[in-house]
Amino acid sequence: MPVSSRTSPAARGRAARARGLVGIAAAALLVAGVVELGGPGPATAARRPGVHRTEQREPCASYDRLRRPFFGDLHVHTTFSFDAYIFGNQLNDPHDAYEFARGLPKPVPYAGGTRELQLRRPLDFVAVTDHAEYFGETRICQTEGAPGYDSFHCRVFRGEADAPLGLSAFEFWGLNLLEPTPTETSVCDVPGVCDGSAATVWAETRAAAEQAYDRTASCTFTSFVAYEYTGSTGGNTGHRNVIFRNERVPRFPTSSFETGGTNPPELWRALRQTCLDEIPGCEVLTIPHNANISGGTAFPEPATVEGAAARAFFEPLVEIAQVKGSSECRFDRVAGRGAGTEDELCAWENRLPQMQSRIPGVPFIVPIESFPLSSMVRNALKSGLAVEQRLGVNPFKYGFIGSTDNHNGTPGAVEEDESTGTHGWEDDTAVERVHDRAIYDNPGSLAVLWAEENSRDALFEAMRRREAYATSGTRPVVRFFGGWSFNRNLCRKRFQVRRAYQVGVPMGADLPKRRRRRPLRFFVSALKDPGVEGHPGTDLQRVQIVKGWVDPDGTQHEAVFDVAGDAANGASVDRDTCEPTGRGAAELCAVWQDPDFDPTRPAFYYARVLENPTCRWSTRVCKQLGVDPFAPTCAARAAAVGHELGDDVSGCCLDASSDPFLTPTTQERAWTSPIWYRPPPPKKATR
Repeated sequence: MPVSSRTSPAARGRAARARGLVGIAAAALLVAGVVELGGPGPATAARRPGVHRTEQREPCASYDRLRRPFFGDLHVHTTFSFDAYIFGNQLNDPHDAYEFARGLPKPVPYAGGTRELQLRRPLDFVAVTDHAEYFGETRICQTEGAPGYDSFHCRVFRGEADAPLGLSAFEFWGLNLLEPTPTETSVCDVPGVCDGSAATVWAETRAAAEQAYDRTASCTFTSFVAYEYTGSTGGNTGHRNVIFRNERVPRFPTSSFETGGTNPPELWRALRQTCLDEIPGCEVLTIPHNANISGGTAFPEPATVEGAAARAFFEPLVEIAQVKGSSECRFDRVAGRGAGTEDELCAWENRLPQMQSRIPGVPFIVPIESFPLSSMVRNALKSGLAVEQRLGVNPFKYGFIGSTDNHNGTPGAVEEDESTGTHGWEDDTAVERVHDRAIYDNPGSLAVLWAEENSRDALFEAMRRREAYATSGTRPVVRFFGGWSFNRNLCRKRFQVRRAYQVGVPMGADLPKRRRRRPLRFFVSALKDPGVEGHPGTDLQRVQIVKGWVDPDGTQHEAVFDVAGDAANGASVDRDTCEPTGRGAAELCAVWQDPDFDPTRPAFYYARVLENPTCRWSTRVCKQLGVDPFAPTCAARAAAVGHELGDDVSGCCLDASSDPFLTPTTQERAWTSPIWYRPPPPKKATR
């Protein structure tokens, strides 16, 4: 990719606006047995009973009563975020991020300059989620002549002054967020200046989302007004992405400054007041992310029914994977044990450090036997079943999405073979990406929503009902249903999805009441990512169903079942070229019956789809540097290359024998939202 000198944000912004927005129609997936179209029909509300309308727009010309998958990113940062600017993203604002998502090329930081990046496949929807913390300060520090522009904080922010104690600019600004009660910076010494600046940034964020949203009948792209609530007390992530349904949103976003540090219940209280209660038509949800580095604070068990109900209402989804790793569950291959699990496949992208220290950049490692169970989503799902037995409400009834947390303003840039980093100059060059902690990151994940059409209303309702799944970045198409009346031969039926909706429930739902002691069965169907010209998708290896349940005394259990495909299909990679070897499946389908179903035990079930092995992004980058992770001489070669480059590239040689989580190959995957079983209440004794 060509390298160019940086241009000013103002010049870049004018050029971007002049180009306007480009709509790129998303191709419909017409896959027999996986995606069945009900037919668009006339664009009238009478034909579309499944979506509640809250906005004025043209009806979508394409409408599918059986729903179709839309791929997107609900977590991306632009130059409006304080850390993204410090990392070198002084290029892409929310307008640019939405244009990139729709297929336009954009510059990203590279070696002190820029290079151009463009998606191979546009996205269907995006939410730009810039940090609400420091909205005002970030703008002031970029605006010459503004009150506070010459403050010490701003000079450190722009790299014109050294931060104290040898801290980086990011650490200097970020340390405040780790305090139990974060405070405003010296930038805000003039009363009201930061509030006014923050209001301007929020207004521009809203305007960018509105300009990008395709309100025509083509329905090519959906943008959501959103932001990130970045509670980081003690260095533990209590972050939430706050997603609004439509353009009716509060005048100001609630940040951790307003909630006195990391305080999700206070965030929900504020959102109820400023959105649900005060603005007609305002709807909102929050999505927790990076539970894997939350230090065990991600999923505290509520003590009251009210607390459990608030979390259940505001948080139907959790981000299970992103650039900073996966949060499904935790397994240490070297130790041979997990945190509440024996599932070795959960070692996938388990990021180090296992927990962050109180000072950014100074990690400490927590042994697997001490790793907090409440930092992982599957443990939270099990805990939720136990809490429901006690309180009558499940606070952790989470559906799954993935996203990127990309700080370059490039949503959906998730290709393993085209890794360009995600955090500006922190990981822009090949050496930076394989150095130290950065090698444990990955390009990011995607969110997939099953909806009738590509509109805010339809997609938001898909989020609410949890008919969603996460992918590690590829685009397999996955269906998952549960019910009491599935025919064992459903995979061979013509209208399998229509039948599945008729007699069962999709991912994210509760199973209906059991009748006449019928068996509990699940229908799962997966189609491989079709890829694009020159970049074919990877064959599927297998489909698994993960089950979690609790005993009456609250004891938690889990099990993983292979239900389709073959783990021993012999597929691998060519160690010289990274080309796939062997074959898998283009499509997998199964009707699976739980062999150990106990109608007295509450349970959840979700599907996990695994692709054949491919080279991890880091393997490709290391090979470009002249270090082969597969070679027996890897360590010696890494030492020589590191000496030549003046940097440490020994991370290229980490593998399953020496590292708990990293290997030269990876298995891309998808996780569906769970389906829950709730046993009937015990019958009352009769006299």
